[in-house]
Amino acid sequence: MKKRFSILLPLSAIFLSALLFSACKKNLDKVSHTPASGLMAFNLAPDQTSVGFALSGNIFTRSPLGFTNYTGSYLGVYTGTRNVTTYDFSTQATLADTTQLFADSAYYSAFFVGTNGKYKNVVVKDNFDSLTSASGQAYVRYVNAIPDSTLQPTVTVSSNGSNVFNTAAPFPSVSYFKGVTPGDISINVNDESTVNKSRTISVEKGKIYTILLVGQPGATDSTKTVQIKFIQNGQVTP
Repeated sequence: MKKRFSILLPLSAIFLSALLFSACKKNLDKVSHTPASGLMAFNLAPDQTSVGFALSGNIFTRSPLGFTNYTGSYLGVYTGTRNVTTYDFSTQATLADTTQLFADSAYYSAFFVGTNGKYKNVVVKDNFDSLTSASGQAYVRYVNAIPDSTLQPTVTVSSNGSNVFNTAAPFPSVSYFKGVTPGDISINVNDESTVNKSRTISVEKGKIYTILLVGQPGATDSTKTVQIKFIQNGQVTP
């Protein structure tokens, strides 16, 4: 039996006539199916306050994303090899560009990261197929988007006194999703120099989360300092 996922998809994406996109992977043998993927995009660059995303020259985000903002859901995109471009929404100047192969019925996240003119797009496939509701767990992963070319902070995520993650996380890096016991989990990122930030969040059974480690070390602007944020990607259902 195929696993089912409740993914955060807006109605506008679901009912696009050109993209018949099924988050539940239903049997569509009797329905015309246009291959499509889901993409969620994030602006995690602390000095860029108005970022747009485009796919092979086609606008993906209709409004600019401020720092730590994201699309809020997975949006439907055509499959195949696509150029993922980020640009300054005001000037239209390209900030970063990469190429990604989008597979049918798969989900992806695009993270725009960097600072001071050195930016990149990190695109990853979200491994929902490996997650199951039978475990009774929640699922978390982290993204280290704290720009630093020399230091590798240690990222620790613990639940009930046991470490789920306790690894060196170079910039930029994205972990796989791992199961945790529902309830409070503790998060710490520490480079033994300029970064030492902690936060406790609560996670729920079956839900899927991404922890965002963001901000500029040493920043005096409180909106750009190192922060720990999180978003919910969706939910695994029986």
